[in-house]
Amino acid sequence: MSVSFPGFEAKTFTTNSEDGYIEISYLIGGNGPPLLLLHGFPQTKAIWSQVAPELAKYFTVVASDLRGYGASSKPHGKPDHSTYSKRSMAADQRALMKSLGFDQFFLLGHDRGGRVSHRLAMDFPKSVLRLMVLDISPTLKMYENTSMEFARGYWHWFFLIQPEPVPETMIGQNPEFWLKNHMGRHAGMGIFSPERWTEYLAGASKAESMHAMCEDYRAAASIDLVHDRNDRILDKKLEMPIKVLWGEHGLVNKCFNPVDDWKEVASDVSGSAVPSGHYIPEEVPEQLFAQAKEFFG
Repeated sequence: MSVSFPGFEAKTFTTNSEDGYIEISYLIGGNGPPLLLLHGFPQTKAIWSQVAPELAKYFTVVASDLRGYGASSKPHGKPDHSTYSKRSMAADQRALMKSLGFDQFFLLGHDRGGRVSHRLAMDFPKSVLRLMVLDISPTLKMYENTSMEFARGYWHWFFLIQPEPVPETMIGQNPEFWLKNHMGRHAGMGIFSPERWTEYLAGASKAESMHAMCEDYRAAASIDLVHDRNDRILDKKLEMPIKVLWGEHGLVNKCFNPVDDWKEVASDVSGSAVPSGHYIPEEVPEQLFAQAKEFFG
């Protein structure tokens, strides 16, 4: 059961990274200025199936699987978690876009993909013309402002960072139970098509994939914070236009102020809440398409 992306071609790109050769699975379709779409946890590029075909009428759309997710490579994490640092994951995606001849591009990231996008824009500011992030504030801001309400709602942030193999083993005992409880609590299960759900469950059910996802979170609580704090010390800010959208029914809306939070790390920020929970591309795809078309167009 595969997720349909009419008019898109499935391809694989191989990049030689510090962690060896990494294969990045991606879809490409459409015409116009290049737009890279990056998904979140515990999902894949399939999250864009309701948005990408519409965007492809105006842009050359590239929807890829992050390192560790979907059909991309899943190397075992190093002790310092650098294998899944947002710096390493961002370098994969920039290399992919350069291989396609796109030295500059638009960038749209949801959840973990938004964090990879933040690092990509910070490390390669000349590559990213405009950046849109969905339902996140910057990682450092969210950790430094953790409240009881946030910790209770986003408890997986603190569970997944426990030492290997604790979360991997526990989730591995019943991946479907874990996934339904994790994803269903945000917006119910009805927003996920059977095809997309099958793909997400396949990822959570594979040991190497679940390890990679845990490493993504371990990196966010360690090496990624080092990189973010270094940016703060150097007073580095993102200069390209940034737009942030977040779900009015989600925890980010309750616990953070996304526009103000992003203004701490960027110079040109706009944004607003949309009538959804966390999974904006799957809950309100029409609104996301309209906002993305206007912002990138």
